[in-house]
Amino acid sequence: MASLTYELTLAGLAVGSAAALTGIGLIVTYRATGVLNLAHGAVAMVCAYAWRQLVVVWGWPLPLAALFTLLVIAPGIGLALDRGVFRPLALRGSNPAQTLVATIGVFVLLVGGAVLWWGPGARNDVPILLGDDPWVQLATVVALALLVGAVTRWTRFGRELRAVVDNRPLAVLSGIDADRVAAAGWAFGSFTAGLTGVLLAPYVRLDPYGMPLLVVEVIAVSVLARMRSLPVAVGAALAIGVAQAQLTRLHPEGWTGPLLQAVGANLFVVALLVAALALPGVGGKGRDALPPPVRSGRVPTALWLVVGVLLLLPLGLAGSDLHTAVQVPALAVILLSLVLVAGRGGQIALGQAAYAGLGALFTALLAGAGIPVLLALGLAVPAVAAAGFVTGWPAIRRHGLALALATLAVGVAVSRFVLTQPYATAGLALGRPAGFSDDRAFYALELAVLAGCLALVAALRRGRTGRALAALRDHEPGAEAAGVPAPRLKLLVFVLGAALAALGGGLLGMGLRAFDPEAYDPVRGLLWFAAVLVLGADSLLTPLAAAALLTTLDAGSQAGAAAVLIGLLAALTGRLPPLADLLPAARRGRPPPGWGGRSRAAAHRARPRGPAPRAGLRAHDLSLVRPGGVVVLSHVTLALSPARITALVGPNGAGKSTLFDCLAGALHPGPGGGRITLDGIDVTARPAPARARLGIARTFQQLVVFPSLTVEENVRLGEEQGAGPGDPAGVERCLRLFGLAGPVRHRAAADLPTGTLRRVELARALAGRPHTLLLDEPAAGLDAAETAVLARILTALAADGLTVLVIEHDPDLVAGIAHVVHTMEGGRILS
Repeated sequence: MASLTYELTLAGLAVGSAAALTGIGLIVTYRATGVLNLAHGAVAMVCAYAWRQLVVVWGWPLPLAALFTLLVIAPGIGLALDRGVFRPLALRGSNPAQTLVATIGVFVLLVGGAVLWWGPGARNDVPILLGDDPWVQLATVVALALLVGAVTRWTRFGRELRAVVDNRPLAVLSGIDADRVAAAGWAFGSFTAGLTGVLLAPYVRLDPYGMPLLVVEVIAVSVLARMRSLPVAVGAALAIGVAQAQLTRLHPEGWTGPLLQAVGANLFVVALLVAALALPGVGGKGRDALPPPVRSGRVPTALWLVVGVLLLLPLGLAGSDLHTAVQVPALAVILLSLVLVAGRGGQIALGQAAYAGLGALFTALLAGAGIPVLLALGLAVPAVAAAGFVTGWPAIRRHGLALALATLAVGVAVSRFVLTQPYATAGLALGRPAGFSDDRAFYALELAVLAGCLALVAALRRGRTGRALAALRDHEPGAEAAGVPAPRLKLLVFVLGAALAALGGGLLGMGLRAFDPEAYDPVRGLLWFAAVLVLGADSLLTPLAAAALLTTLDAGSQAGAAAVLIGLLAALTGRLPPLADLLPAARRGRPPPGWGGRSRAAAHRARPRGPAPRAGLRAHDLSLVRPGGVVVLSHVTLALSPARITALVGPNGAGKSTLFDCLAGALHPGPGGGRITLDGIDVTARPAPARARLGIARTFQQLVVFPSLTVEENVRLGEEQGAGPGDPAGVERCLRLFGLAGPVRHRAAADLPTGTLRRVELARALAGRPHTLLLDEPAAGLDAAETAVLARILTALAADGLTVLVIEHDPDLVAGIAHVVHTMEGGRILS
């Protein structure tokens, strides 16, 4: 027994050492560049293939092949990625979500390239570099970690690296070459990826799909280390590797035995799932969601007719065998789920392949139990929607990179623990519904289902929910301030997306007449996500075009061609716009005229009446301390009275905007940090959407409008999500009040000048029927005439009973409108 324990420990150390290398490379790359490199596993796979090519095919000596692979090929890939992909993104100021999409593109590109070059089959003749002694591998990893730690702590380059990590713009102003630091980070990260691939390849299946996914799984150690601590990453990797090896001796019995055994053999997946769903996420709220697409006009009817004719062509011109054609509508339904979640919702959802696979699996299981196939599919869809609810609930409060990791972890876990396990899939068969066994009949059924799904998503995108989703995607804090219930809406999107993916997955399995786990592999899910992003995530034409493109290219003799094309487009996401942006744009209106001449009566009519607060909004002894002990607010007490305008003045950094965020619900003081009351009721714990629905509206210091919505849609969103019952007529009144009722109402907010956008923001806030209005520098971007009109409107609104709090640096505006003026400095109200 002791000998077995020792042997298993050695095996676990070997796996853990390779995982630790991955962790070290990912952390160094992230700290040097801010990029979470999901393509790390694909780089490892390419280097492993190159290592085998040099030694086995071309007969190079082991030392020379190792030096060339690890010191030339691997760093060369990193430098090429830096110069060709990620440096242009950094120069364009791309957010973390865009760089993450680029890494997915690189992943897909390298996988497709490997398939084209080396073929899809597995290789089992990869030479061993360091021998079979895991202690040598462990010593290599520890030495590498110590070297990185020493360089980071005690060298000039290490100081520059820490400076770039802390504040890249300031580091550049200090004379540090941030590009050189980033290039070094990419080169070193790719070196560790190459070393990981070379060490792992002799012991795992070397194929273009298996190794990249295996390395993706061990991203867990980097997340556990919070993308910072090398000792934590190395320790976690070794501990998980040894534990996973030791668990192979267990053989649990009972109906749960196979599942428990699968879990024990995939502890890195479990760690990734726990790290992604339970630990604090990587990234930040409101800064790393997918960017909104450029708004296009409605797709011309003629183009839809052309698409319809193309989809119908197989029914008339093809033979009786439509094996390739029947995959297109089913895949389009799956991709339509990504249009909903990623395109309209702006969420980086990388687990849709898992929901599609579950849809096919549940359909096959129910059909195998004697239920008619169509009914089985109808039951499988809500079952997978319920699974989407369960998996989406812990994920919805995450953002950007953290959400991407959470959804990827769910997808990998479903694949490893369910879809590829014999206990769940052995002996499964999946046929077609009675009366639709013929390819033509089944294809016609699929087209009908696809048309219904397109109509459903189109209705959702156009309506109230669609506007709220677009606002959430464009600017989440702004949407919440307007009253959009972000968690509830995200959960709805996840559930609907899971249902659509399940429906498409079930249809795909019926079309293939089999349940094939490889059709729903997580790597394939990354390819689907990349395809939707590069073709235009918010266009209903995208799933049709992407499905046809992927299916047609994969059906050809050059396997991997689709991945190469999509991967290349995704890797160049910072340079090439989505293809849907080339569609005809809606006709633009002229810029709006000035909005002078608006009277007190117009402001009175524009504000829908609501119950006036009895005691108003109050802050009681409010204090807020940032991490690190920085005091932002110190014992602030402030009372806002109805029908009065209160102004806050003071230097930048005085705490004015922080006080605004606390009053609006975007920030919450900690225990003992004071209270916020509305009409005497404690609302300190209420989030921003709840306070908006209570009648507290706000604008932002940094202008917040939703660029993918029109002016009218922006204002209508405020009316729909605001306090009390809706008042559609109030939208028109607010548009007229702020000079937005002309042709400009139909223009996308992304196209308008700053002064006009200020008016849009004010109109949206007022359309929500607030009784309290918090305005953070509302005159910023307005000219003198517009500022004078704003002053008259605010005065009229206050006279009509509205409570107004204004932060403003224009002393003339403050003097002309404010009934009470408070001065803030150092987080305190001085007067």
